[in-house]
Amino acid sequence: MAKYRIVTPAGASFTVAGGGYALESEALDGLDAEIVEAPTDTAGFIAAAKDADAIYAKGIPITKEIIDALQSCKVITLGSVGVDSVDVKAATARGIPVTNIPDTFIEEVADHAMTLLLAGFRRLIEQDEMVRDGRWKEGRPALLKIPRLMGQTLGFISFGRVARAVARRAAPFGLRMMAYDPFVEEMQISEYGVQPATLTEVLSQSDFVSMHAPARPEVHHMLKEQHFRLMKPSAVFINTGRGPTVQEEALIKALQEGWIAHAALDVLEVEPPSHNNPLLRMENVTLTAHVASASARFDEARKRRVGSELALVLQGKWPMSCVNPSVLQNTQLRRWQPIGMGRGPNS
Repeated sequence: MAKYRIVTPAGASFTVAGGGYALESEALDGLDAEIVEAPTDTAGFIAAAKDADAIYAKGIPITKEIIDALQSCKVITLGSVGVDSVDVKAATARGIPVTNIPDTFIEEVADHAMTLLLAGFRRLIEQDEMVRDGRWKEGRPALLKIPRLMGQTLGFISFGRVARAVARRAAPFGLRMMAYDPFVEEMQISEYGVQPATLTEVLSQSDFVSMHAPARPEVHHMLKEQHFRLMKPSAVFINTGRGPTVQEEALIKALQEGWIAHAALDVLEVEPPSHNNPLLRMENVTLTAHVASASARFDEARKRRVGSELALVLQGKWPMSCVNPSVLQNTQLRRWQPIGMGRGPNS
């Protein structure tokens, strides 16, 4: 029996063909650790994980019930930026660090956000359909109603790592930029050529509103009907963050009634969406299937980072990225090179 037992739900989420745990295990080599799959139902998972040294969270919610049943767990590790699948409050109460990977695929998500911005602004899907439907002459008149991109305003809601990477990409297009994030110092926002602003200012002045807030309880349905009513009728709303941060019913109403012009979304409130979700049938919506972080390097980089975080904690060291760093002050873990310490999934 291995010295360290890492339990993970059976099956995989955010993975590619091939599966297995060879990449995670690279960092665990020499530690006498094994990754064991457990049933995905709560009772079955608890039975398998109660004596685990670590939890590799994926596929199922790691609830308070599960966390309270853990007797020897030293860390709960996620292979994602978002931590909404883990009850971080419950883990903190038990003194268990929760790690994520906030900096592994920032560039991919930023690329995708800019893709959605440009595709939504230039009505790329509509233009494609016009050509395919033999409506060649309709394309130019449709775009004559749209201003040039240079000089338009891009507003960020939350200004973490992805938003900052988007800002670097948007600057050469001549976009004026502003951001709302009460947790980021104004001077830090200004360093990116972005004007710090209130939420109302971002919503009312922006031609593009790019949502980057993480999925946390305090920002659930952060944007409601009153927020979409503040936006310009010509505005494009972009979301590559998390779907539940937006009250989808209000967004649908905003699109149907013309409060905003277009939505370009990689995330939805419920994924995958129901077949009767109105967004699927709206011409003024561009959709992708929560794929912003995907690239050829995605799975390998993610899995290796998970293995590194597990290995660090099992060796008694601080992890690289911890979303509840206060617990580390009360553990026997050794501070080594605390990159990312104190930064949450929105960093």
